[in-house]
Amino acid sequence: MEDELTPVLEAVGPRLRALRKERNTTLAALSEQTGISVSTLSRLESGRRRPTLELLLPLSRVHGVPLDRLVGQPRVQDPRVQRGAFVRDGVTYVPLNRRPGGLQAYRITNPVTTAPLTTPADQIEQRTHEGHDWLYVLEGRLRLVLGEHDMVLEPGEVAEFDTRIPHALANPGPGPVEYLGLFGPQGERAHVRVRPKQTSGNRGEPGTE
Repeated sequence: MEDELTPVLEAVGPRLRALRKERNTTLAALSEQTGISVSTLSRLESGRRRPTLELLLPLSRVHGVPLDRLVGQPRVQDPRVQRGAFVRDGVTYVPLNRRPGGLQAYRITNPVTTAPLTTPADQIEQRTHEGHDWLYVLEGRLRLVLGEHDMVLEPGEVAEFDTRIPHALANPGPGPVEYLGLFGPQGERAHVRVRPKQTSGNRGEPGTE
């Protein structure tokens, strides 16, 4: 997996430089907008600094592009599915790292609507387990039912939560949903947090992890 990710990560720097040039923005101006130091931005663009989600998220926001435009995708040798991927309940999980006992990163695709938008949250099976989940929506919409909260995440939105709270994930449609997921043991979490808020009406659909 590391060999497959290397060319993907190496392509991030040139993409960042091209986007900055397109916007006619200097490194100093970009630093003010993102809070990332000029030296770090320079190393990212030159490939001397390994890109991380913590660095790419603010750059994606400032440039106004989805995260997957910065990251791209590893080449797929098997046209059916990437090596190491697996399917669970119709949802495809592509591992992005190998870190036993630490945060596990996946690119997750749910191609079908698993329940209508009118399905009440209390009819959705929610699960609990030890750990923390961190989600970033790339395309489509993702319904997150988290205890008493019921929300739909749009592209570019992030959520992080304690998985000891009953929760469920699903695709509310109308098309497929694709998102990044970081799943870690209790106490290990990402650095971005979006607090869930109660939404009005029925927004989205249920699903399970």
